[in-house]
Amino acid sequence: MADFNEMLIEDLRAHGGQATSGPFVGRPMIIITTTGAKTGKPRTTPLVYTRHGDGYVIVASKGGSDTDPAWYRNILANPSVTVEVDGQTFRAHARVTDEAERQQLYERHADVHPSFHDYVKKTSRVIPVIVLEREASAAA
Repeated sequence: MADFNEMLIEDLRAHGGQATSGPFVGRPMIIITTTGAKTGKPRTTPLVYTRHGDGYVIVASKGGSDTDPAWYRNILANPSVTVEVDGQTFRAHARVTDEAERQQLYERHADVHPSFHDYVKKTSRVIPVIVLEREASAAA
C-alpha cells in the first residue's frame, strides 16, 4: 500500500492534484501531511475529499476497518496539517466534527464517493469526519 500511495502522491503532485491513472482518475484528491503522533515525523497521505464551505472534508474510514487510520491518530495529536490540493499548498487546522455535523457531512461525502456507503456497514466503529480549514497565514 505504501508504494501505491507514493506513486499516487507523485502523480498528483506532477499533475496539479489530478490523478492520471488508476482508480482515482476523475475523483477529487487531496494530499495531507500530518505530524506522526509517536515519531514526530511528517507523514503524507492521499485522500478523496468533498467541500464544505471553504473547508475540505476528509473521512477516516480506512476502508471500513475496525481501527482508525494512522493519519487520523496523528491529527488527534497535532491538528495542524499541510494540505496540497488543486496545485496549491497551505497550512490548515484539522477539526474533528461533532456527531450531528459528522452524520450530515458523511452522507454528503458518501453520495460523492459511493464506496463510503459500504464502509459504515463493515464496522461498528463510528467513522470520524474531519474538516480541514485553511489557517490565517495561508503559506505552507
